[in-house]
Amino acid sequence: AAILTERRGRVLVITMNRPEAMNAINQALAEGLSAAVQELDADPELTAGVLTGNGRGFCSGMDLKAFAAGEDIGAATRFFAEGAKKPLIGAIEGFALAGGLELALSCDLLVAAEGVKLGIPEVKVGLFAAGGGVMKLPSRVGYGKAMEMAITGDPITAEEGKEYGLISTITEPGGAVDAAIALAERVAGNAPLGVEASKAMIRASQGMSEAELWEHQKAFTAKVFTSNDAKEGPAAFAQKRDPEWSGS
Repeated sequence: AAILTERRGRVLVITMNRPEAMNAINQALAEGLSAAVQELDADPELTAGVLTGNGRGFCSGMDLKAFAAGEDIGAATRFFAEGAKKPLIGAIEGFALAGGLELALSCDLLVAAEGVKLGIPEVKVGLFAAGGGVMKLPSRVGYGKAMEMAITGDPITAEEGKEYGLISTITEPGGAVDAAIALAERVAGNAPLGVEASKAMIRASQGMSEAELWEHQKAFTAKVFTSNDAKEGPAAFAQKRDPEWSGS
C-alpha cells in the first residue's frame, strides 16, 4: 500500500510507503493520505497524527511520471489546502522537497533529523510551489527567507529551519519518527476539543484581524466550554487524578 497507518494509543502514525520512488506523490499516495487524515479527524479515540515517509527521505514531491500519465492527484491538492482538523506532526528524514515540503507545511509541527534538506526547487524546472509553498513559507520562516527559497529554489538544512522556527525539534538521523511520536503523545494527553480549537485559532491568526479572530473564536468557545471534558478537567484536578477525556 502507498500509505500505511498504525495506531499508538491516541496517536495515528501515517507513513508514506513508496520508498522506491522517494515517496513521490501519485494517485495512490494522494488518496491514501486523504483517507488516513479522514480517519484521524473522524475517530474520537484519536487526538493527533504523525506523518512520515519510508526509505531515504520524507517526500520528493509530485510523481512527474504519474502526472504525465494522467493520474489524478486532486486528493493531495485538497490536503495542501485543508490539512487535518486535528494536530499533525511531520517527521522528516533525508529531505522534504517541492510538494514534499508542501506536505510538511500542511503539518502543524515538524521534527527533522540533522542535515535534512528542505526546499521548493520548482522554479528550476519551470514551475512554482503552487501547492501552498509560496503561501505558507512566509509565516513559517519569515518574508526574506521565504522569498530567497522561492526564487532561488535552493534548499535549507533542518538546522537552518530550526533557527527560523520552521522545525520544532532536531534529532539524530533515524530519530525523527520516535521524537515526533513523543511530541504527539504530549499533545494527546490533553483534551481533544480544546486541542482542536487551539490549532484552528492559531492557524486562523495568520490571516485575520484581532476583531475577526474574536468573532471566529465564539463557536469554539461555545463548544469547548460547555463540553463534558470542560467538566472532567477541573474535577480530575480537584481529585488529584489524571483526566479521562471523551472528546465530547
